[in-house]
Amino acid sequence: MDHGLFGPGSVTWRVMGEPILLVGGFRALLMQGLHPRAMRGVAQNSALMDPGEAWARFQRTTEFVRVRTYGTLEEVERAGARVRKIHASLSAVDPDTGERFRLDDPEALRWVHIGEVDSYLSVARRAGVGLSDADADRFVAEWRRAAEVVGLRADDVPGSVREMRDYIRSRRPGLYFAPEVPHPLRQALNAPLPRYLFPLKPVFPGFVLFAFGTLPRWARRLYGLPATPIEDLWTTAALRALQAGIGLVPAPVRYAPDARRARKLSAA
Repeated sequence: MDHGLFGPGSVTWRVMGEPILLVGGFRALLMQGLHPRAMRGVAQNSALMDPGEAWARFQRTTEFVRVRTYGTLEEVERAGARVRKIHASLSAVDPDTGERFRLDDPEALRWVHIGEVDSYLSVARRAGVGLSDADADRFVAEWRRAAEVVGLRADDVPGSVREMRDYIRSRRPGLYFAPEVPHPLRQALNAPLPRYLFPLKPVFPGFVLFAFGTLPRWARRLYGLPATPIEDLWTTAALRALQAGIGLVPAPVRYAPDARRARKLSAA
């Protein structure tokens, strides 16, 4: 049977279905926001403050993550081909150098990939999702296949937690929040949500601030936010409390349909 990139027994299937990973998804976007080329590519090719466009883009990203995680190989390849075509057809200008670059710039894609993997893994482990060090390394290695979907080579991205941390450390000198891009926290105060999600508007800034708290201290400093061990301790405690609360919800309600199917196949 075609189980796609991962399949039963994979760490990815065990981790990605956890609802707490929604926080990891937002953290991944915040990590992306610190790569100036990656963020300028987005900002110059989409209306970030347009409610219709912003929410549509978020929905497309969410669907891509779902298909890549649980879809068949054919579905994954079809979704990946669409993304690669879009990235290859769009370009942006780096105002620091005047250079025009394509959105499939390998270094930007690599940073986005690693920021995503690091975010899911960091949030899962801090929340108390049961993952050993070996599981964590397997998770990073499994996601090399996901990197290929967006046009990278598997060997071009880290295959272990240590390699991932070394890569992030090596790229930190070139990271900063591009000044012309709207600050995520400021955007959250007037979140461009569709009408049917307006009831969430009052709590959305708090959720985004929570996601900021899951970032490493050096990343919070680049966003101009407090970065002390106190925020780290509070965020970890909050993640664990939230994960414990979610665990009280019955599994048929707690997990999305794809995650329920993956858990059933993995338990077989």
